[in-house]
Amino acid sequence: MAKPTRRPQPLILIRGFGGLNVEDEKKTAYQGFNDGTVYPQKRGENYIYEGFILRFLKSSWQYQDATNVVGYYGENVGATAPAIPAELKTLDLDFFSKGKLIIDPAMALHLVRTANDPNRTLWVFRYYDLNDRKMVAYGAALLRLIDFIRALAKLKNPGQPEPMVNIIAHSMGGLLVRQAIQQTIPDAKRKPADLINKVVTLGTPHQGIAFQVLKKWVGTEAQNEIEHFNPDIQKSTDNTTSFTKFGECFPLDRLLTVVGTNYKSYDVGSASLGNRLFSVADEFGMNYNRSDGLVKQSYAQIPGAPRTFVHKCHGGFDSLVTARESFEIATRFFFGNVKVRLRLVEGEVLRGMDMFGKSEFFFGVSIKPRGVDFELFHQGADSENCYGPFTKTSLTDPAVEFGWAGPDRLIWEGYLNTTPILEDASIRKKDMVMRLDFYVGERDLFGVGFSDNVIFRKQYYVRGLLLPPYTMFIHDGEQFAAPGYVDDPKTLMTKVAKGWEFDVTGTGFKGRFRIEIDQVPE
Repeated sequence: MAKPTRRPQPLILIRGFGGLNVEDEKKTAYQGFNDGTVYPQKRGENYIYEGFILRFLKSSWQYQDATNVVGYYGENVGATAPAIPAELKTLDLDFFSKGKLIIDPAMALHLVRTANDPNRTLWVFRYYDLNDRKMVAYGAALLRLIDFIRALAKLKNPGQPEPMVNIIAHSMGGLLVRQAIQQTIPDAKRKPADLINKVVTLGTPHQGIAFQVLKKWVGTEAQNEIEHFNPDIQKSTDNTTSFTKFGECFPLDRLLTVVGTNYKSYDVGSASLGNRLFSVADEFGMNYNRSDGLVKQSYAQIPGAPRTFVHKCHGGFDSLVTARESFEIATRFFFGNVKVRLRLVEGEVLRGMDMFGKSEFFFGVSIKPRGVDFELFHQGADSENCYGPFTKTSLTDPAVEFGWAGPDRLIWEGYLNTTPILEDASIRKKDMVMRLDFYVGERDLFGVGFSDNVIFRKQYYVRGLLLPPYTMFIHDGEQFAAPGYVDDPKTLMTKVAKGWEFDVTGTGFKGRFRIEIDQVPE
């Protein structure tokens, strides 16, 4: 099995469910990945986010759009290949014919001649153009596209091994990727981890859609697609592509699930209502709508795989597809050289406990890196995704409805990229800074709503020196950014066997937390 890499790899973008009629959807050249968001309240770099396509092309990674190198057709292209330029003769002639997905010789020749690095190419997978609305067909087409990409890269750089691909998939696109990983590629006697480097899913219903009622869709053209939204089918042990079996086919740490939490901005009101009426276990019925408007937060994850929360809705304006947060998170997962974990070592709620009701506590953290005015992880009362509810003031309840991200009270597991800081000679302070926004809320179970009282809210700044001796500091303000600042020994974190620990204190709460940092191999 090939090892993952943080070097640039060809990138495939895969859209989500197109609806019952996709004729108009086929006319969209980039399947929505060219849509971004403008943030008028921000300035400079943070003002205009151009969307996945343009941002990858304009970024320091300098990707090249190769989408039109491949043609997608509703009928099989003839068995005879067209005239092939001499520079492409070493490619399999079947790539140019014998199927609905074929390479265009002229565009392929242009790519081979112009691409500075074939590993920095970007491809939008237009599966709806194939006029075959079956997951099996989509999986086969995706594998064929991957083979195209790898062969063209090898042709350009014959002395280099064929690259793997990175994939960003929205909604049903993630189920399509799993179809390829769990069935198509193994059936071809190949290993998915040798072909695919890493996968990022955006709001994918890995465990189904809570309110999905299969019977109402029987007989529609999209029936096969919609079957995969059924929670019962997704968890069935008889289903080869069940989410429960994904880890058997692909390393879980090479999948990142981005989970949306803002159901309020999703403009399909029936979906939000459906999520309340068909609440998942232990959500206290209509009290909660833990979803991105369409997909429940818990259903957008695969147990054991890294995940992060973004306060965006499923689709539309400023959604998981168009928001800058998704780009920042995905690129750090693909290219980041540092893996960071945040854990709660011990904690104690110091006030609250409604004497007339039944108090429960919720704990959350939001994380923002320096230099980018967008969060990599968001928890809060607005997103209804804080850990809990806890009845013990020590937050040590053995089982809660919305549990920790992993063992030993893992709060967050994410990726950072310090390479630009290390390589920029104009940056004299070689340090990494993250802002942690801690939140503890209280809810009276006899009332209605997520949280009644804010027990604790405070921001801290985690700062790490990137050059020896690799020291970690904790600050309660931005004093470290002042000219001539000298490190205060009182801000030094405590070095322990598993990482660095620091204390969070204030009215209402005290806790000890641990930062664990690992280098990501190249």
